Amino acid sequence: MYHSHLIQPDAQSSLATWLDYLLAGHPTEIDMGLNRITDVAQRMDLLTSSSKVITVAGTNGKGTTCAYLERILRQAGYSVGVYSSPHIINYNERVRIDGIDASDAEFISAFLAIEAARIDISLTFFECATLAALYIFKQRQPDYILLEVGLGGRLDATNIIDADVSVLTAVDIDHTNFLGNTRDSVGREKAGIFRSNRPAVIGEPDLPASVTEVVQYLDAMPYCVGQQFSYQQQDDSWSYQGAVVRIENMPLPSLPLPNAATAIAVIEQILPELSPELIANALASATLAGRLELVQQQPKVLVDVAHNPHAAAYLVKKLRQMQYRKLVALCGMLSDKDIHGVLQLMTPIVDSWHFVTLDNERGATAAELSKQLPDSVTACEYHNVDDAWQAIAPSLADDDLLIVFGSFYTVAGFKMLLQTNEK
Repeated sequence: MYHSHLIQPDAQSSLATWLDYLLAGHPTEIDMGLNRITDVAQRMDLLTSSSKVITVAGTNGKGTTCAYLERILRQAGYSVGVYSSPHIINYNERVRIDGIDASDAEFISAFLAIEAARIDISLTFFECATLAALYIFKQRQPDYILLEVGLGGRLDATNIIDADVSVLTAVDIDHTNFLGNTRDSVGREKAGIFRSNRPAVIGEPDLPASVTEVVQYLDAMPYCVGQQFSYQQQDDSWSYQGAVVRIENMPLPSLPLPNAATAIAVIEQILPELSPELIANALASATLAGRLELVQQQPKVLVDVAHNPHAAAYLVKKLRQMQYRKLVALCGMLSDKDIHGVLQLMTPIVDSWHFVTLDNERGATAAELSKQLPDSVTACEYHNVDDAWQAIAPSLADDDLLIVFGSFYTVAGFKMLLQTNEK
């Protein structure tokens, strides 16, 4: 019997107690399929909403595209709810409304409602998280809801909702054990969020044939980069051309440019009348925790959750544009990622390597990471982020740059360490 060995928390229990209970609740962490969660969502009346819903899938760029859209919509005066994962430090980060994370009390009342509704149905942690987000949005009724897909698309918990606009940011190889090991199979899964007669905004320029097949099969309305919309980068500005919106001379944003263009393409579908100035200002000021985030000034320390070659290539490009004497890298990765692909891209620009073992069943050891470096390159290995930082910090000169990257777990561990040291 599901949960039989666990005592269900109540309204007085802490959020941490609830999260432990939900984590222990389902036999597997990932259990693809929408039947169970759809049944519970129906019982809770969560499948329809007065808010407009935008669902965002993609190998990379989901979080940044949501950050751009959130910024534009809020600057235009709309209330916006965002559901994203994973969180970096606090679970509450997964649901934010108008820039403020949902409270412990809101999550607890959502989890109580889910427990009351699911009765005999077993749910994964992510399915509970998604239902909780939808429940909180139902209470708060923002004008717009941005749903970031957790994994894939077609069978992801977020796909129980029929989005008004669906977005596919990028298609690359990741999560091969669930999505297959070709761009074709990955694309097919991610395109599963598209809906009949509704816009499907596609920011991936090199589209696998499978995505086009799904668009036709589902009778979605494709709006593709390189076809219906395009963008160009000049030296320190950029321009966008779509079917309705054309904007010249925008300042370059700090987050990836392709996702900024994709965000404007989404705005064209829902609010084509927004002023170009508002859009340009919003995009230029958008930021996202864990994406090229400066966490210390002197010496400079940047954190970035890049954990696949696509994201690493962008990180390398950005680091090459910065000024520093020496680039020091602190890296921890999950073993199911393309470690070799990521380190191959980073090695030419890194002067000094430091690897950490991640305390996670999927975590790679520092020794495993070191093995992926060329023979001519040496690295220091540590049991955890704390040990690594204690060793690295004294040796950093003021004009050095430390990049901490490789996984959400690595970035979270490092940010928590800095917070603790500040107290």
